[in-house]
Amino acid sequence: MRRIGLTRLAIATSLALAKPAIGMEQHPRPRNQAPANAQPAAPDVQAFLASLWNEARQRGISRETFRAALGSFTPDPSIIALTKKQSEFVQPIWSYLDNAISESRLTRGRSAGERFAGELAAIERKYGVDRRILLGIWGMETNFGSFTGEKDVFRSLATLALHRYRDDFFRDELLVALKMLEDGLADRSAMRGSWAGAMGQTQFMPSSFMKYAVDHDGDGMRDLWENIPDALASTANYLASFGWQPGLPWGMEVNVPDGFNLGSVEGMQEFSSWAAAGFTRANGSALPRNGKATLWYPAGIRGPAFLVTENYRVIKRYNSSDAYALAVAHLGDRIAGGGSFRADWPRNDKRLSPAEVKELQRRLIALGHPLGKVDGRIGELSREAIRRQQARHGLPADGYPTLALLQKLRQK
Repeated sequence: MRRIGLTRLAIATSLALAKPAIGMEQHPRPRNQAPANAQPAAPDVQAFLASLWNEARQRGISRETFRAALGSFTPDPSIIALTKKQSEFVQPIWSYLDNAISESRLTRGRSAGERFAGELAAIERKYGVDRRILLGIWGMETNFGSFTGEKDVFRSLATLALHRYRDDFFRDELLVALKMLEDGLADRSAMRGSWAGAMGQTQFMPSSFMKYAVDHDGDGMRDLWENIPDALASTANYLASFGWQPGLPWGMEVNVPDGFNLGSVEGMQEFSSWAAAGFTRANGSALPRNGKATLWYPAGIRGPAFLVTENYRVIKRYNSSDAYALAVAHLGDRIAGGGSFRADWPRNDKRLSPAEVKELQRRLIALGHPLGKVDGRIGELSREAIRRQQARHGLPADGYPTLALLQKLRQK
């Protein structure tokens, strides 16, 4: 990959940074009177660019770089719709896994694992991160490099920043991407990726690139687009930086002993304690002798049960979705020769609707559980609050949101 060279066309592109939009209203309405069928005002692109340029200039971004990146910016109308269709947060976890762990992806992953076996071994020795997890992330993010994204990163980030999606997160990422361009860390043409602005073989956001990308092969470039060893080593460096523990598994599917009181344990427990309580691995092998894990039912007590460790939580630093993290872990295990999950998923059970999940969260917050914002996504805080309320109401304390619990709370 060559260093960035700004084209004459890009440099010549001008921005009307401070020009206000011309109003078409000849007779203004009285103050505070809204028009009939009023729609939310579209964001002011020129005001956004003017404000962004002021901040970019303070960060050392040149006008040439700013124009090369955003000189012809128009919002991408498909982006905001995509923010509402993230499959890892919308689909049932079993459907997400069905799509993630396909035979074609397994075949491609095994081939990639063999092709880069030496590099993966060296990366694992250096960073301590299990090569299976690296393959799982690579497979989930870009299907082992077969599709790294086709959207212009600057247009995607600017569209999200313009609409204040996730507050200032994407504005900050956009400014970092501009700095990457300014410092010659990537070609303008290479800056293509996902709708959210993630780039390269393992889909790094610009800020992650700046903090965690490494030059594994020593060629003087941190190339996450075409240099696969660089991309895999950067991913390992990312996970290691968030506390990956060498030698500790991400977790495993387990058999829960009959009659086990789900309300009797909280948080992480030693594997030896789980073994003493009668837990066994679903594949018949022994539980680890060292380390801690917590019990997790992704689909409730009628589905598979897992003991997951702190390394599972580290995977979630890459993507906060439990479905994604489990898919990464399972894909890596399957590539290495592991089998499918043993227990069946409760595919015919009725799931709470997004509106019902939000109602459940609001009711849990009203009862004093510190869940943060109501977003319809069940994370660790919500699961623990659900588990405690289930135990209080005589329901199986599996931490899974059910209509039975919601109905109990509605009676309060």
